Amino acid sequence: MIKLIDTLRKNFLKKKLKDKNYLFLFDPPPKNEYIAFDTETTGLNPKKDEILSIGAVKIKDNRILLNERFYVIVKPDRPISEESIKIHGLRKKDIENGIPVKEAIEKFLHFVGSRPLVGYYVDFDVEMVSKYTKEFIGIPLVNEKIDVSGFYYDYKVGKIPQGFVDLRFDTIIKDLNIPSFGKHDALNDAIMTALIFLKLKNLLNSRY
Repeated sequence: MIKLIDTLRKNFLKKKLKDKNYLFLFDPPPKNEYIAFDTETTGLNPKKDEILSIGAVKIKDNRILLNERFYVIVKPDRPISEESIKIHGLRKKDIENGIPVKEAIEKFLHFVGSRPLVGYYVDFDVEMVSKYTKEFIGIPLVNEKIDVSGFYYDYKVGKIPQGFVDLRFDTIIKDLNIPSFGKHDALNDAIMTALIFLKLKNLLNSRY
C-alpha cells in the first residue's frame, strides 16, 4: 500500500515538473547507493530562513566514497546575523564568495540524482532544499529519506525498551565509537552521518 501511494505521488509530481531536464530525478536509483547530506542554514524555520551551505557524500554498498563528495557555500539574499555565525561557523567573507542558491541547488540535484537521502533529522534538510526546488523546477525533492536519528532510536530501544534514548548528534557519534571531525560544517557532518548510517546498517542487519 505504501509503495502504491509513493508511486501515485511520484506520478503526480512528475506532471508538475516545470523543467523536463530533471526527469532523471524519477529514475530508479542505482542499487545500494545513497547520498548522506547536511545543510547549514540561517535558522530553523524553512519558510523564512536560507541555506548557507550544502555538504554531501556518496555511499556505495558499505563504502563512503570520499572522492565523490559535494560541498558548496551559498550567498544568501539577506545579511546573516552574528548569532547565526556562532552556530554555523561561516564567516561573512566566506558567504560573500558563495554561489547563487539556484546554481547550488542545480549542482546538488545533479550530484544526488534519484538516490535515497541519508541525514540526521533529515526532514528539516529536505524541507530546506525543497523550498528552492519547488521554486526552480516546480516540485519538492522526491528521493526516499533515511533518518539516522530514527535508525539509532530503533537500535537503542531494542536494548532499553523502557529507557530514554538520547538522540543528540554528538551522543550518537560517541556511543557508536565514530570519530568526530571536530568542526561542524555541512560536509563533515554529512561524512559523520554516513558513518552512523553504515554502522547502524550493519548492527541492525538492515534491508538498506
